[in-house]
Amino acid sequence: MPHDEIDTQNALLLAHRFSMAGRRALVTGGSVSIGREIVRVFAEAGADVAVHSARAADIAFGQPNAAADAVREVHERGRRGVAIDADFAEPGQATRCVHDAIAALGGVDVLVVCASIQYRTPFLELPADQIERQIQINFRATIELLQAALPGMKDNGWGRVLTIGSINQTRPESDLAVYAALKSAQHNLSFNLAKDYAPHGVTINNLSPGLVITERNRWRRQDAAKWADIQKNSAPIERAGEASEMAGAALLLCSDAGSFITGIDLQATGGRHLGWQ
Repeated sequence: MPHDEIDTQNALLLAHRFSMAGRRALVTGGSVSIGREIVRVFAEAGADVAVHSARAADIAFGQPNAAADAVREVHERGRRGVAIDADFAEPGQATRCVHDAIAALGGVDVLVVCASIQYRTPFLELPADQIERQIQINFRATIELLQAALPGMKDNGWGRVLTIGSINQTRPESDLAVYAALKSAQHNLSFNLAKDYAPHGVTINNLSPGLVITERNRWRRQDAAKWADIQKNSAPIERAGEASEMAGAALLLCSDAGSFITGIDLQATGGRHLGWQ
């Protein structure tokens, strides 16, 4: 067999290992940054995708059409896509988000919990409203999402849940104390549920990014020299991660390629979690 035919055959076999064909995914915070890349990769792998966003957050990032653009990219890859606007600061909206995704796609096989909020405020100066908003969006909403999505996965005998954590779980910053604590709580929640749902074909994992180029840290990149220094000192790999690199890890954990992986915290940090510096 000619080498080019062998290469094509091998590429198809490899793609099959990471296929998400026929799967229906809900990605919260899916309109920008890491969530947006996960949406793209899932669609490329064959999944239909519900893209959750909070429109007010996208407007604050200067991307008012981000959710619609993400859905368009899903369609361009030949898959079904739908945008769901929900403000997780309001109790019940995360539950409604899952129900809307199920109604639009016919079910949810894959849930990625990527939406979150943070305030860089010294702990003793944190006002009550910032604390409560982080608790609601970063933790209570996760509980709502899981309670709404897991029953259907269990009934179907197949499911993937991926919560997006943070390097701050293990390498905290004092100005992000509440954010880090809630990310740790989310990881603990996923870790506890993983054991219960494994017998039903449902894997539940946590992905903890290190420093990654996102809309959230755009302000840190305004000074090129300072940003270069931040990157160099951020991890042994001496650079920030790309959102696409987080999406690759998400594909592993949410496709059949990761079918024997559950209850883990995948540290995608460029080595930062190793206690460097």
